[in-house]
Amino acid sequence: MNLRTLLAGIIPDEKQRYIRDSFDVIGDIAVVVVPPELAEFRQDIALGVLSLRRNIRTVLAKESPVRHDERVPRYEFLVGSSTVTEHRESGYRYRLDLSEVFFTGRLFTEHQRVALQVEAGERVLVPFCGVGPFVIPAADRGALVTAVENNPAAVRWLRENLALNRVEERVSILASDAFGLTLPEEGPFDRVICPTPYGRDEILATLTPLVRSGGVLHFYTFKGDRQVERIIGDFEGTGYTVLFHRRCGWIAPGIGRFVFDLKK
Repeated sequence: MNLRTLLAGIIPDEKQRYIRDSFDVIGDIAVVVVPPELAEFRQDIALGVLSLRRNIRTVLAKESPVRHDERVPRYEFLVGSSTVTEHRESGYRYRLDLSEVFFTGRLFTEHQRVALQVEAGERVLVPFCGVGPFVIPAADRGALVTAVENNPAAVRWLRENLALNRVEERVSILASDAFGLTLPEEGPFDRVICPTPYGRDEILATLTPLVRSGGVLHFYTFKGDRQVERIIGDFEGTGYTVLFHRRCGWIAPGIGRFVFDLKK
């Protein structure tokens, strides 16, 4: 049973089309988007979510989109009173507070896919690393990871998660702005994993000198399907070969999150 079916008879037929069957689950927290047309039914939506997912303790409604200068949306509590949770994914544990940090469970297949390409001894850079969902699997594979994060709260949770997953000895944390990165003394990195924030594609110019010749950049960005062919040409024009690309989900009508695996 899905949310739309569950709410039939509660939400009027003429408003059924506004119901979103999908919602994010992070640990024991569900995050829903309630369209303005359904604002008066938000508690019914929350109770529907609880009926579908018995492990949920908190239901949050996303109140605002994330601005370019922040990565954390604002939420309204529909059920529960805590935004702190522990999310488990592929055997790893991530402690976090959704009121302080950005986290999405929608990239779990990408966390696995990229980690499986990492080899022991690689030097890996992860800008915009958040609480560590790309950092920890790479370190667990034996890589030496430099994790870059500008949000002090995310850095705090990252340190906790590194210890929780017993990989802290293989990770160096730079609590700084990724746009200020420069080439380290050890030279460029073997692999860069960049979950780029929305609208910040200009980070590519900062990262390119940090990837060694023959190294790989996993670049995440937000585009429409019709833009993909052009952006592939742009990558190739800056000296990359596109090894792989795919859409990793939708974030708005016509706009998806894409990953491009680029070899320099």
